Amino acid sequence: MSTTERPRILVVGGGYVGLYAARRILKKMRYGEATVTVVDPRSYMTYQPFLPEAAAGSISPRHVVVPLRRVLPKAEVLTGRVTTIDQDRKVATIAPLVGEAYELPFDYLVIALGAVSRTFPIPGLAEQGIGMKGIEESIGLRNHVLEQLDKADSTNDEEIRRKALTFVFIGGGFAGAETIGEVEDMARDAAKYYKNVSREDMRFVLVDAADKILPEVGPKLGLYGKEHLESRGVEIYLSTSMDSCVDGHVVLKNGLEVDSNTIVWTAGVKPNPALARFGLPLGPRGHVDTAPTLQVQGTDYIWAAGDNAQVPDVAARKAGVENAWCPPNAQHALRQAKVLGDNVVSGMRGFPQKEYSHANKGAVAGLGLHKGVAMIVLGKTKIKVKGRLAWYMHRGYHGLAMPTWNRKIRIFADWTLGMFLKREVVSLGAMENPREEFYEAAKPAPVAAPKTEEKAKAS
Repeated sequence: MSTTERPRILVVGGGYVGLYAARRILKKMRYGEATVTVVDPRSYMTYQPFLPEAAAGSISPRHVVVPLRRVLPKAEVLTGRVTTIDQDRKVATIAPLVGEAYELPFDYLVIALGAVSRTFPIPGLAEQGIGMKGIEESIGLRNHVLEQLDKADSTNDEEIRRKALTFVFIGGGFAGAETIGEVEDMARDAAKYYKNVSREDMRFVLVDAADKILPEVGPKLGLYGKEHLESRGVEIYLSTSMDSCVDGHVVLKNGLEVDSNTIVWTAGVKPNPALARFGLPLGPRGHVDTAPTLQVQGTDYIWAAGDNAQVPDVAARKAGVENAWCPPNAQHALRQAKVLGDNVVSGMRGFPQKEYSHANKGAVAGLGLHKGVAMIVLGKTKIKVKGRLAWYMHRGYHGLAMPTWNRKIRIFADWTLGMFLKREVVSLGAMENPREEFYEAAKPAPVAAPKTEEKAKAS
């Protein structure tokens, strides 16, 4: 770690906002003006909109993540967690992956912890549920689904087959609808290689407490998305929720009961709970309360943005929408990070802060290969697109939004190869316990029990 006497800008979180804000600060700073330190439990940033495609095998998982040390060579990158922040002393406590916690002084602070899965105390959820917030979960879901096809193809037990081939997804927003669309597509392709498994044997169930799916793209496109998924055999239950899933026995509030080995939870997100320990002003839902300049309310040296911040939507408020807040999406996160980076440098130099204002340009969603929905906002006009064109728009937007040209090129290369080569449908389930086979080979052989005197005479 640096022992420099230069001012330190501490960025808590290395996700989308943390990465882009740190890059912006480093770009705008003069040489030696300050030290930028980024702290995150992972040494890479995950581009979450691509997790469904990674789960379906359309993109290599390595191309969905960006290594922080490679992209931020002029910054300090610490792999660990910020557990507490003492604002009076301007000191943060860092808990590294190994070793004892230590204190790190700072002069300026950026809060970019992002969000975590929003869960409820549903019996069995912690033991059975699979999230979709990280690349590890995406890889795990892909391996898990293909492993269920392996199980169903290799057993004569009808109950085991039925449970293995039932897939339940809770949450019908972007994450849920895109994930079930991509995974159903993959499972349909994979079934061609199994003699005893067909798409008709599988059961896909999507559940949401709201009365519609894909609310981000509007009611008409949301209805189209629902009808499209249903045409592919997906059962969709709206205005209901899951009561329990103990041992894979799913019970819905509407009375439906199914047995499933695969329960994917994508029912929204909430701000990182660690924010409660930082002594910052929080909004009613736990977000850091910020001014339009992205400065945390009541401070002049702390900024926050992205999923963990409650940022006033200045553009919407000017249009007459009261109490409007920026939605937690990549579109706002990218632009907020740039304004935040500029404001940190301005604040360090004593210059005025700039307000963040960006009018929503719409939303895009993919529902599997060559299938999608998109809503483009041009002024007061909303253009609704569906089908293959919307899918191209979805890929084009997120492909260009992916950080670094290295990753953009790799993503587009994956897509190009996918046009000519068949999708990989191999399960690497052994990744969950990679040492198991070696352990079985290397463990000492069991020692034979000594013969008793009578057995010895008899022999």
